[in-house]
Amino acid sequence: MSNPDSNTVVLASGNRGKLAELGNLLADMGITLRSQAEFNVIEADETGLSFIENAILKARNAARQTGFAALADDSGLSVDALGGAPGIYSARYAGEHAQDADNNAKLLHALKNETKRHAHFHCALAFVRHADDPAPIVAEGLWHGEILSAPRGSNGFGYDPLFYIADLNLCSAELSKEQKNQLSHRALALSQLLPRLRAEYLDSSNR
Repeated sequence: MSNPDSNTVVLASGNRGKLAELGNLLADMGITLRSQAEFNVIEADETGLSFIENAILKARNAARQTGFAALADDSGLSVDALGGAPGIYSARYAGEHAQDADNNAKLLHALKNETKRHAHFHCALAFVRHADDPAPIVAEGLWHGEILSAPRGSNGFGYDPLFYIADLNLCSAELSKEQKNQLSHRALALSQLLPRLRAEYLDSSNR
């Protein structure tokens, strides 16, 4: 590690759910995950054209403002029939201050005449050791499904009520938290990222 005296990593998000979920996973490696909100970090402008670009932008921004290593994720829904939209604009598909219900309504309207409704959730995770890290650790996860014609379920958030997994005959909003944490795009990305971080934090003691 470039900063072997500190095992603090800043999460480039103020989302408490993400902090708790990721913090528990990283604690086993002796990593203390802290929200960028603790440091009053000014959020990055997400000017990238891909999930990976935006994740790296957010991670570098948090690292630069705090002086710690940083972890960021950028995720969203891509629908084949819409050319990959809403994609990186998933959270603001229906406008800058859109609510989940607004985004879901716009998606259903866009697909009202479509019979091919395949879609996937995409998550990109980026870890930087410092703001100018030339070799960020990046991991991606894709979760495939279809878009329903009406929402179902009461769990989750975002597009979960419309995202149907045929093998389970359930939509994402009908899954338990435990099921979702095993199957989701974020879970798949984390399964790739965690071994890389273990090599950084645990194996460094043997070098």
